[in-house]
Amino acid sequence: MGRLPMIVDERLTTYIDSLNWNIPEYLKEVEKEALEHEVPIIRRSMQSLLCFLLRTRKPKAVLEIGTAIGFSGMLISECIDEGAVIDTIEKVPMRLKEAKNNFKKYQKMDRIHLYEGDAAKVLQELAEAGKRYDFVFLDAAKGQYLNFLPFVLALLNVEGMLVTDNVLQDGDIIQSRFAVTRRDRTIHGRMREYLYTLTHSENLDTVILPVGDGVALSVYKN
Repeated sequence: MGRLPMIVDERLTTYIDSLNWNIPEYLKEVEKEALEHEVPIIRRSMQSLLCFLLRTRKPKAVLEIGTAIGFSGMLISECIDEGAVIDTIEKVPMRLKEAKNNFKKYQKMDRIHLYEGDAAKVLQELAEAGKRYDFVFLDAAKGQYLNFLPFVLALLNVEGMLVTDNVLQDGDIIQSRFAVTRRDRTIHGRMREYLYTLTHSENLDTVILPVGDGVALSVYKN
C-alpha cells in the first residue's frame, strides 16, 4: 500500500478516521486501487475535513488545482449542492487519462469540467475570462504554490476559501534547509515562503492545521 509517513500519530489518526470517515463505496474502490498502485491521493483525514468545509460553506463554484486521477474532484462532487460548478486542472497526460476514465466510469463527465494544461497558464486564462470561485482546493506541485497564489486570489470571491494541501511535508518543514536532502531544498524553501505569505498577508485570514500532511485554510478578505 502506498501510504506515506504521518505527521500525527498514526494510531490516533486511524481512530479519528473510524469515527468520521464516510465516503461512497465507489470512492472507496478508487482509493483502494490508487493505494495499491502507489498513486498519491488525499488522505482520509483530509477527505473528512474537505467534505466538512464544503458542506458547511456550500460553495456555488469550486476550483481544484491538481486533478490527478480525479478522486478528490469526485469527492467534492459528493459534498456540494447538485447545481454547483466544479472546475479542475491537470497537465500530466497519464493522470489526465485516468481522471477522464474515472469521470466517465462514475458518470461525472457532466458534473466536473476538466481543464488540460499547465496550471499557471490555465489559471491566468480563467482570471482573464472573469471566472470567480467561492472555494479553491490546491493540491498540485508544491514548488509552484507561491506562483499560483496571485492567480488564485484573482479568482476567489471575497470571503471565499483557499484550502492548500500537503504544506508540512511530512514534518520536514520545521527542519533547517541543510537538514533536508539537497534535492528537496528548493521545495522546502518555497513552501516556507508560501506559508509565510499566507499567514502574513493583509488579504488573507489563515490557519495551518496538522491534518494529513498539513493543510492551510485561508479566507480571502479583500
